[in-house]
Amino acid sequence: MKCIFFLFLLVVRGTLEDHDSGHEVTCPLGYFPCGNITRCLPQLLHCNGVDDCGNQADEDNCGDNNGWSQQLDKYYAKYNEKNSPYSFETKTSTCLVKSVPVQCSCQGLELDCNGANLRVVPSVSSNVTMMYLQNNRIRNVSEHAFRGLYNLTKLYLSHNKITFLKPGVFEDLNKLQWLIIENNRISRISPLSFYGLKSLILLVLMHNSLSRLPDRSLCQYMPRLNWLDFEGNHIRNLRNITFISCSTLTVLDLANNKIESLPPYLFKDLKELSQLNLSYNPIQKIQADQFDYLKKLKSLSLEGIEITNIQRRMFKPLRNLSHIYFKKFQYCGYAPHVRSCKPNTDGISSFENLLASIIQRVFVWVVSAVTCFGNIFVICMRPYIRSENKLHAISIMSLCCADCLMGIYLFVIGAFDLKFRGEYNKHAQLWMDSTQCQLVGSLAILSTEVSVLLLTYLTLEKYICIVYPFRCLKPGKCRAISILILIWIIGFVVAFIPLSNKEFFRNYYGTNGVCFPLHSEQAESTGSQIYSVVIFLGVNLAAFIIIVFSYGSMFYSVHQTAITATEIRNHIKKEMTLAKRFFFIVFTNALCWIPIFILKLLSLLQVEIPGTITSWVVIFILPINSALNPLLYTLTTRPFKEMIHQVWHNYKQRRSIGSKSGQKTYGPSFIWVEMWPMQEITPNLTKPVLYTDCSETSVSQSTLSTRLNSYT
Repeated sequence: MKCIFFLFLLVVRGTLEDHDSGHEVTCPLGYFPCGNITRCLPQLLHCNGVDDCGNQADEDNCGDNNGWSQQLDKYYAKYNEKNSPYSFETKTSTCLVKSVPVQCSCQGLELDCNGANLRVVPSVSSNVTMMYLQNNRIRNVSEHAFRGLYNLTKLYLSHNKITFLKPGVFEDLNKLQWLIIENNRISRISPLSFYGLKSLILLVLMHNSLSRLPDRSLCQYMPRLNWLDFEGNHIRNLRNITFISCSTLTVLDLANNKIESLPPYLFKDLKELSQLNLSYNPIQKIQADQFDYLKKLKSLSLEGIEITNIQRRMFKPLRNLSHIYFKKFQYCGYAPHVRSCKPNTDGISSFENLLASIIQRVFVWVVSAVTCFGNIFVICMRPYIRSENKLHAISIMSLCCADCLMGIYLFVIGAFDLKFRGEYNKHAQLWMDSTQCQLVGSLAILSTEVSVLLLTYLTLEKYICIVYPFRCLKPGKCRAISILILIWIIGFVVAFIPLSNKEFFRNYYGTNGVCFPLHSEQAESTGSQIYSVVIFLGVNLAAFIIIVFSYGSMFYSVHQTAITATEIRNHIKKEMTLAKRFFFIVFTNALCWIPIFILKLLSLLQVEIPGTITSWVVIFILPINSALNPLLYTLTTRPFKEMIHQVWHNYKQRRSIGSKSGQKTYGPSFIWVEMWPMQEITPNLTKPVLYTDCSETSVSQSTLSTRLNSYT
């Protein structure tokens, strides 16, 4: 952990009691009291090098000095040996150990057998004070392995293959202070295994195969035990009696085990405990009075734990608590008196704001405005573009409606960001659990899935009419409308299924502040994770592959047509124009979906993904198609540009001759044929030319390219 942590300022009020003075101090959330003075300071001023309180209270406990990483540095880092109170004995170049194995080296009274390929503990003289036996092949430690080593103070047995510690194996090690047996294969231990270790301060059994702790008092033969580390084992159950005699224990590490519940009075006898690490255990609930007996606790790590019943009552008795670590930054609101709380953001939201970054707050409004305006504009203007393929026009308008929902989703997120501005942490958990968040998330998924399915349908329609122009594969009116209705029904089903079964999906849409279920980290439930994978890596990936394949086939078909045609030059020019259109359509789809596919794959591989990346995917990358679809499918097409050009031409003509004759100008109609050929228009034409239906068998090679132009 870092030495200094900074937390964002919030306005929510919280009540704290000053333990030293007996007076009740009222401080806002994100502030802390100045010792026995009824004065509050923002956590930003904690340990800033200035005596802001006037009694140095704000400069106390600046770092998590007894935290996990720094304590390990004290014990293990050799560069810190000279300054550490736990420094090794003064080393000399002369070996003072009388009996030294050939594979080992000696310096002073210290024996170094690190990586010596030993299979048993070597026999050495009794005056040795430190033994390094790590990185060997020791499997069994005999009962007499350490007999007579009355002066041994530190013993390292890490990275061996030890499976069991026999009772009394350390019986003669009365002066032993450190016993490090990490990264072995120990599956069970007994209090008798540590008989005789009356001076032991540090016991490290991390990364072994322990599935349970003894049903008897573990510390009964270690009365001075200060540090106990069981991190990285397979411990499932804990019993109250296990730590009943560990009254001197100050550091207890149970992280990365399989503990599902904590007995009510597990920590009752740990009066001196100052650091407790329970992180990354599958604990679902913590009793409100679980930590009541830990009056001296200074550091509490609950990282990776989803505390479903979290409340302020849990942490209020911990008056000396200065550092706390949660899975979610929203939990920090339940421990407002703690000076340093981590994390203070999830990359999407922060203590103060639903959208942590000002860039995100600006982009959400810009992308929302562009998406909504572009799609609404197309919906309003589409009736003025007459097409012989009315069903195609209806499909485009349906696509715009779906894309417009994405703009509405972003607008709602921006609105709630404004509503919670400056005090988001007060409302964070309620917001993510609220019906509004569930509906907003459903709206985003509805927009996404309907848009994906409609794009796939439009692509297949183009594919059929361009690659197979002489076949009657074009759907009829009833069938096409039925397909559009079916797409919207599927979208609604996909979006609202997670709301139907809370036990299976849990809070599917409420895993983050923007209510989008990308689940780039481990989901709250297996059902949510599976459903998210099926949607994003199943349906959407299949649709993306279909779109890429179809456009590739269409381009290849036109390329072959151009080779066999007589007007080579004109067709090459058309082909280049179509190639650009192909590129932008496929590119925008790839730009939108490939990052999401990558994120899902990484999450399945349990790769940690920063929340900032998720926020940018949801706010900017995901709505790219929704914002660009109107541009690609309507605003850049030739009929639309011709219509705008004609409107402008009539406007100028009306202004130039209206004042002279007062006569009304009649020009070509504003209603144009969408499939008007791009390159084959001559000045003598007064009406747009319609292409023949795919049922006609006299379609020329030139018409084939023209049809592709109009569709894309």
